[in-house]
Amino acid sequence: MTADSRPLIGLMLGDSCGIGPEVAVKAMASSAVGDRGRFAIVGDVRVLEQGMRDGDLRFDYEVYETLEEVTWPRRTVPVVDLGNVDPSQFVRGQVSPESGRVCGETLKHMIGLALAGDLDAICYASLNKAALHQGGWRFPDEAHMFADFAGYDGLFGEMNVIPEFSTFRVTSHVALREAVDMITSDRLTAVVRLADRTLRSMRQRPPRIGVAALNPHAGENGLFGDEEIRIIRPTVERLRAEGLQVAGPIPSDTIFLRAKRGEFDGVVMMYHDQGQIATKLLGFGKGVTALVGLPVTFTTPAHGTAFDIAGQGIADSGGLEYALRLAARLAVRVPPVA
Repeated sequence: MTADSRPLIGLMLGDSCGIGPEVAVKAMASSAVGDRGRFAIVGDVRVLEQGMRDGDLRFDYEVYETLEEVTWPRRTVPVVDLGNVDPSQFVRGQVSPESGRVCGETLKHMIGLALAGDLDAICYASLNKAALHQGGWRFPDEAHMFADFAGYDGLFGEMNVIPEFSTFRVTSHVALREAVDMITSDRLTAVVRLADRTLRSMRQRPPRIGVAALNPHAGENGLFGDEEIRIIRPTVERLRAEGLQVAGPIPSDTIFLRAKRGEFDGVVMMYHDQGQIATKLLGFGKGVTALVGLPVTFTTPAHGTAFDIAGQGIADSGGLEYALRLAARLAVRVPPVA
């Protein structure tokens, strides 16, 4: 295909009923993406054209049937046209099972390309979980769907990235009652090590990681719970003795303030909303979610499909621009955790 050594990032246009195609077009037309990687759109060219109409802008592109046909360097954006969806058949701003089905189908195809070594990472515009589920992809979230597509059953997780810091989760899309029982020393150890490896791939220096407490006031010496005493503190001390720059447990009402001040590059949180509240408050329009630990690296904006403004031409592409740049940075593969 090419002698160009920059990573090749595949861009999926997102659910065509939402703002995905519009922000994808705006991101690809923007100089903000830069030249850190090579970018190829994989999907249906009709969805791309819809995004151009929504955003009221155009850029030059060429259509191909396979990635193998694409040559580099080039001045136009390559589009691998799967010809698998006609967006004019859907009602904008509404959940469509067929759109969800095609989104999963497109991403499954892209994962196959990545596993074959033809893509170095995948960036996707926003999906709709209800549409995916109604379209037949019955998984708790995209991460579990991607793991199934890749045939991977090891540890993986979401990294939420804002300019100030990144967060990682010990537990994610489960009921809070279940999450507490899932917090073990082995699971915490694996997540901290995954955070360390991932952040090392993004920075030249060893990362500084803060580990959040589970209970109010870090348990107040066992008064409000003993998970900090039994699980979190001993695990952190052992990892620090191994040479990792990790601190905790730190009460969750202060750990994000300290991270925002620059004390930590990453925060390991115990459950989903513990960190999501902080990252979305600080960086809703600029946050990125990366799926790490899988055989393929994925990035996507932290915002949703924004059905309420679909087709209006007012969607902000900043999150997807950052997601594309981050995909290029993470394209040096982080080894999966066994």
